Amino acid sequence: MLSALECILDKFERHGDKDAIVYKDTAYSYKELLISIEKASKFLDSRITDPSVVMLEANYSVDSIGMLFALLKRNCIVIPTIHNAPIKKDIIDIAQVQHIVTITDNNATYENCDKDALPSKLINELLCRKHAGIVLFTSGSTGAPKGVVHDAEFLLKKYFKQRHSKRTLAILLFDHIGGLDNLFYTLSNGGCLIICDPLTPQEACRLSEKYFVQVFPASPSFLNLLVLSEAYKFYDLSSVETMTYGAEMMPEYLLSKLRLLFPRANLLQKYGITEVGTLHSRSKSSDSLWVKIGGDGFKTRVVDGILQIKAESAMLGYLNAPSPFTDDGWFITGDEVEIDGDYYLIKGRRSEMINVGGQKVYPAEVESVILQMDGVLDAVITGEKNPILGKIVTAKVHLADQEETAKDFIRRMKMFCKDKLRPFQIPQKVTIEQKDFTNSRFKKIRNY
Repeated sequence: MLSALECILDKFERHGDKDAIVYKDTAYSYKELLISIEKASKFLDSRITDPSVVMLEANYSVDSIGMLFALLKRNCIVIPTIHNAPIKKDIIDIAQVQHIVTITDNNATYENCDKDALPSKLINELLCRKHAGIVLFTSGSTGAPKGVVHDAEFLLKKYFKQRHSKRTLAILLFDHIGGLDNLFYTLSNGGCLIICDPLTPQEACRLSEKYFVQVFPASPSFLNLLVLSEAYKFYDLSSVETMTYGAEMMPEYLLSKLRLLFPRANLLQKYGITEVGTLHSRSKSSDSLWVKIGGDGFKTRVVDGILQIKAESAMLGYLNAPSPFTDDGWFITGDEVEIDGDYYLIKGRRSEMINVGGQKVYPAEVESVILQMDGVLDAVITGEKNPILGKIVTAKVHLADQEETAKDFIRRMKMFCKDKLRPFQIPQKVTIEQKDFTNSRFKKIRNY
């Protein structure tokens, strides 16, 4: 019986001369992708002879995708990371990385890490199974990053079934579960992955027009940049059938704005989490934040207001943290939800929720209001300890007008928010900072 990876590679053979990847305005066929995989295999022949723990340091390109598949074919445990990842040293130590393969400008370099320590229990389990693995590190937006260990056989199994063949923009990055899902889904179905490099709204729009992009997946933070840049005004995006969003909370006002700007596109909320993979989802409507999630291989339930998931593609566990699974195998997401029949409204991580004198404040809800104010380019809401209320709501804002003081902004903000937020939700402390509050994955950072 063919393994999951062998089934995907067999699909590549059948897709032949169809376009698989567009990179730097050059189209590469599935036949050329297979040649890239073979080229990567030859590079590895004299360097990595046994299944090993390998960091693949690369951004999306034809050669980096070829190297990923070549390493998986060797049953290696692959840790995809982007160039200059801020936690690179931590990753090497936590995962006991043995080899580093770096892809830059279509050139591959190799480094032996000389790690003599015994592999972790989870890594050893994969080596004993003779299964390839993928280790992803969580973004650490609310704490230290954790190493998530996946058995590639289970993770790739969901891509067996033939689904829609689409031209998909690659905005979500190489080291992100959403980015890998776009990669595996698009290529296993004979679609074309159009790599966005550099990662800017202008380039995303240009590529969408030139290559008739059908699926435009992005985080809400990236979509907010798209709206602010107004780049969409200069390109024809009529080919876009679906805009998917996920990885963080979508502000309600931004969803409404996108609905007005792209009325022909289906706006679809995706729900994926590093520990279990990406679930099939269906929004109640394009202007609704209510979403139905699940699909083959996934079950969901809500316990004490928190979403739990049981998945065939669930991780084996963390390299550096206790197991988050219940005794009966359900993953505790930490996401607080409301329920309406088969649909969920995801409120945000309970760990991010701010308790103000016993009242719940969800940061995304406040950010959604603040971001509607004139001149606000970005905002992040957090809580600060308070001896009377327990916590108060604080805001960091990035303003277009660099001359506006915090005092002036607070006065304007309180007037704007008074009929949109309850008094305890309105930030009591504001800091003006001339920067955006997102990481390299265009995901909101709250832990600084």
